[in-house]
Amino acid sequence: MHILVVYPYIPYPIDRGTYQRVFHLLRELAREHTIDLIALSENGERAEHRGIFEAFCRKVVFVPFEHPPWPRLFPNRLLNPLPTTVRHWWLPQLADTITEMLDQSSYDMVHVCDIVMAQYFLDDHLQIPLSVDRSRVDLQFQEEQYARMPKGLKSSLLHHEQIWKLRRFEHKVARRSSVQVVCGPDDEQFIHSEVSPNVPVQVVTNGVDLDYFSPSSSEVSRDPSPTVLYCGAMDYMPNIDALRWYFGEIHSYLKKAVPDLKVLIVGKSPVAEVTAYGDLPDVTVTGGVPDVRPWYRRAWAQIVPLRIGGGTRLKIPESMAMGTPVISTTIGAQGLHLLHGTDILLADTPEMFAHYTERMLHDEVLRKKIEDRGMQTCRSRFGWPGLGQQLSSYYSQHFQPAEDSHEHN
Repeated sequence: MHILVVYPYIPYPIDRGTYQRVFHLLRELAREHTIDLIALSENGERAEHRGIFEAFCRKVVFVPFEHPPWPRLFPNRLLNPLPTTVRHWWLPQLADTITEMLDQSSYDMVHVCDIVMAQYFLDDHLQIPLSVDRSRVDLQFQEEQYARMPKGLKSSLLHHEQIWKLRRFEHKVARRSSVQVVCGPDDEQFIHSEVSPNVPVQVVTNGVDLDYFSPSSSEVSRDPSPTVLYCGAMDYMPNIDALRWYFGEIHSYLKKAVPDLKVLIVGKSPVAEVTAYGDLPDVTVTGGVPDVRPWYRRAWAQIVPLRIGGGTRLKIPESMAMGTPVISTTIGAQGLHLLHGTDILLADTPEMFAHYTERMLHDEVLRKKIEDRGMQTCRSRFGWPGLGQQLSSYYSQHFQPAEDSHEHN
């Protein structure tokens, strides 16, 4: 099959969770299908990595752009039927590039990343099947995020305006989609219950590069003192909220039970609130690091106190693959089908989260059991080749190649 792929960014270097998913799935799709790639390059950045994609894509086009300013509330935002978060990604130069590519070549389908790229196919190019790969379900994410934000009259009104428009837009994308690819069954359930019961949904869970993330990939030893890690992009609202909950309601419980506890916060672009946690005793905020694997190996366990779902949750399979056991909220581990007490420990209240973290740190037998089982589970279920094959097979079964899928000129 010939597939046109459209991304809102260049997913390399792989320094964000979403980049891991889209990069590895793209590479796996290219093993069986011919891929042409269009990707946005913000301010021309990351374009020097073209060769990485040319190694497995037939054609690679990077479209430079600058984010437009956010519109004024009135009249630009309120009178526009599109959600602001979607309209922000409408770029005439990208629309022209898509049209040019479709005019030059025959494609059996288009694969886009997230609904902001789906908007280019809602009123135009209606003849070609559309697959929307969703690293998160936007409507679900924004509703959960709003539930954790401070409330005020203005923020409440803007939220309801955004949700109303986003819901309408989600319905339109669902009608146009030949399939939506999501990270977990919770995302599938939300789409079918809140957006459309009829849109085809294919679940492709997130995975891990098992060659890169393995205990043998780092010679670093465990820290001598009990140490927990939280890893992720530290300018991403769910991660900020997770740390806010942990330090506001969990850390004091845990510190009493484990007085010599050390906390590592590892991830790029920490906002001021996250940076401030580094002023606490025995808390280290690293910012971006060139290689996260040594930090995984230093930690005795990773904590994932997420309260906002809809994300890629790649930190959990990464940690498990590195042999670092995980304590998570249920929502943090949604879609991964991990067994509490076997693959992972799950807790949803501050008291239980602190309790299970303390058990993980003090009970070496339990920690070793979950460490070993986590690595086994990763090897059997979370390797990208198997997940990519799952998506590739779905496309082959559901989208017939065009009779003439070769260059027109």
